Amino acid sequence: MDEARRGGIVTDHRCMPLAVTMGDPAGIGLDIVIEAWRGRQASPLPPFVLYADPDSVAARSAVLGVDIAIAAGPTPRPGSDFPADAITVRPIPLAVPAVPGRADTANAGAVITAIDTAVADVVAGSCAAIVTNPISKATLYAAGFEHPGHTEYLAALAARHVTGRRWTSVMMLAADVLRVVPMTVHIPLAAVPAAVTRERIDETVRIVASDLKRWFAIDRPRIAVAGLNPHAGEGGSIGREEIEVIAPAIAALRAEGFDIVGPLSGDTMFHETARSRYDVAICMYHDQALIPLKTLAFDDGVNVTLGLPFIRTSPDHGTAFDIAGTGAARPTSLVAAMRLAARMAAVPASADRIPR
Repeated sequence: MDEARRGGIVTDHRCMPLAVTMGDPAGIGLDIVIEAWRGRQASPLPPFVLYADPDSVAARSAVLGVDIAIAAGPTPRPGSDFPADAITVRPIPLAVPAVPGRADTANAGAVITAIDTAVADVVAGSCAAIVTNPISKATLYAAGFEHPGHTEYLAALAARHVTGRRWTSVMMLAADVLRVVPMTVHIPLAAVPAAVTRERIDETVRIVASDLKRWFAIDRPRIAVAGLNPHAGEGGSIGREEIEVIAPAIAALRAEGFDIVGPLSGDTMFHETARSRYDVAICMYHDQALIPLKTLAFDDGVNVTLGLPFIRTSPDHGTAFDIAGTGAARPTSLVAAMRLAARMAAVPASADRIPR
């Protein structure tokens, strides 16, 4: 087997560009790509290919008053030179012109095609990683999209490209000051207790530990696990999930050699001294993880999908239709996502770079 290809995925990422998807073309995805490009002298970017409709990129640039050149064409081969004065765009035609702030289900197919094509190019080795701009799930749902969101769809694409195993995607939000993983994500708060199981904790911890080693070069990640209830259940007086589910799962993992602590009270595990004791915090539900991350690093947090056979990052914000095309969107999180994807791709490949 070619040492640069494992499990059907090319793993030698040298000289490869990032694959950046357009997201919803009516949202701020195009805005922040254009603004990031405009500021590239002061804030350098890794080489990238934008998967988008070239006419829409040109139109949005005009709306924003940014003069850019567009180099449209197929994805360059690894090692190709990129024009210094143009955005390289791999054309993904829209069904109808994109109007800033007005989502249109007619373009849902192009949004999905951009993701599909970018992932295929990463798998084939034309690009090092995928960086996705925000999509509108409501718009895609109206067009028949059946996946809960980006993260779950990427797991389905992984199964399409790399057969023979089930891929479980895990969301991690990352910044310089904190990494958090919400073990349950977009479900009602009332449904969280039933979703917190020993099996789910075990699987999440294993994926997180494996990928922190694989993509972040942390040989033995220090993992902190939050409790579900206030004060981590207060010895059972405020709930028994910690005693009956969370603590036993942690104990079993610790017995295997994982560097893991918990369950910890969610109100005391995110101050500066507490954060210095772990590499990642695994939380029981969405807001328990995202509130501290967005409080500490609102502008430069990055969404990273773990558990896949390829690298995916994304800005940690939504489509922001209300400010699309106004010039108010800030590219900070996108730039952070691009830089993190490039750093992850540069981690020296190990014999088990692709998870088994």
